[in-house]
Amino acid sequence: MIETADAAPEYDDTAIRFLEALWGEGYLSPGGPDEVDRVLEGLSLREKTVLDIGCGSGGIALHLVERHGAAHATGFDVERPVIAAAKQRAVEHGLGGRVRFVHAAPGPLPFADGSFDVVFSKDALVHVSDKDALFAEIFRVLRPGGAFAASNWMISHDGEPSPDMKAYFAAEGLSFAMASPERYAQAMRRAGFADVTIRDRNPWYREVARGELERLKGPLYPTIAVAVGAAYVDKNIRTWEAMQKVLDSGEHRPAHLRAWKPAG
Repeated sequence: MIETADAAPEYDDTAIRFLEALWGEGYLSPGGPDEVDRVLEGLSLREKTVLDIGCGSGGIALHLVERHGAAHATGFDVERPVIAAAKQRAVEHGLGGRVRFVHAAPGPLPFADGSFDVVFSKDALVHVSDKDALFAEIFRVLRPGGAFAASNWMISHDGEPSPDMKAYFAAEGLSFAMASPERYAQAMRRAGFADVTIRDRNPWYREVARGELERLKGPLYPTIAVAVGAAYVDKNIRTWEAMQKVLDSGEHRPAHLRAWKPAG
C-alpha cells in the first residue's frame, strides 16, 4: 500500500503479471492459498464477514469465500491496478454477490465501526508507517469478539537497518515501513486487542525464497521474460538475492499475527 494517493502505483500491471507467475493467479505474496490457510489455522470464517486489507489482485478474498465459507469478503487496497484485476477476477469466478473490492486513499479505513467479524491481511501492513493508527483502525472496524489474523514482513529490531537490509530495501524499491514483532504487539495491545500472538515465519520463508530464486534463474525465466521482459526479471533476481541475505541473517522476519477484540 502506498503512502501518497497520487503516486504512481507500486503494483502495476507488470508487477501483477510477474508476481502471479511466481506465486499463483491472484496472489502477490508468498505461499499462495496454502500459506493463507496456515495464517487462518484454527479460525473459522464460516458465515462471517471478512475484510482483507491490502487485497492485491483478489485471489485471497475469493479463497476466503470459496474455501473457507465466508459469507462475504471485502477486499481493500490503495492501488488502482490491483483492484481492477481483483474485480475482473471476481466476475470470472461468479462471486460478484459475495465479494467486493474497494479502492481508497491511504488513511482511515472507509468502513463503519464494527463492520466485520474478521480482519485479514497478507504481507501488506509492512507498507503502513503508523502502526498505532493502523491497529486503531483495524480495532474500530471489527465487531466485539472479532478476530484479526495476518501475515506480515518485519525486521528483527527497531534500530538502524543493517547495510544488507538497506541494500534490500533499495533493490525492492517499495514503500516498506518495517518494524519489529515487539512493535507490532505493542501497537495491537495499545489499540485494545487481547490474546496477541506472533509466530515467526523466517525459517519457512528463508527456504521458500531460496526455491523462488532458483525458479526465477531457471525454469520460470523464459516464461516470465516473455510476459514482462528479461530486464524486469533480471532486476527481480537481484532483489531476491538481496532479500536472501537478510532472511539468512535473520534480520528479515516474516511472521503470523493473531489477536481478538474483546467481546464486552
